[in-house]
Amino acid sequence: MNALRKANWQLWWFGFRYIPLIGFCKPKIIELDDQRTVIRMPHHRHTKNHLGSIYFGALAIGADLAGAFLVFYKARQRGLAIHFAFKDVKGEFLKRPEADVHFVSNDGALIDQMIEQSLQTGERVNQSVTINVTCPSLNGDEVMARFELTLSIKAKKR
Repeated sequence: MNALRKANWQLWWFGFRYIPLIGFCKPKIIELDDQRTVIRMPHHRHTKNHLGSIYFGALAIGADLAGAFLVFYKARQRGLAIHFAFKDVKGEFLKRPEADVHFVSNDGALIDQMIEQSLQTGERVNQSVTINVTCPSLNGDEVMARFELTLSIKAKKR
């Protein structure tokens, strides 16, 4: 099974097992490597609001996943137990996304630094990660919304 397919299976299982609302929105990981994650959230009746754009709650779910899945991926790669959560969120809504959206996180290097710092100090590390939301089919790479989430990580060897 290739890495992207496996990651999508893990995402589905996590949603099914722990947070059914994730599964209800049907997100899909379309890009995943050491530095970047891109998650697509479909524009359908479960994710859109009364104005026909992606609902705020669905945007929050996508931003959460784009920031968190890279941590999960790196923990699996390195065989680490990483406990993480988001401490706060700041959202900036620039345009109404009226089609499928992509949540893009390019903070792989920052997450690596956080993991290393936590392993060295044994302490929890907090840093802000940025998630950009685009609507490629209608607006190309133009940012429709931007989220800043404070990621809190505590890493330890298994």
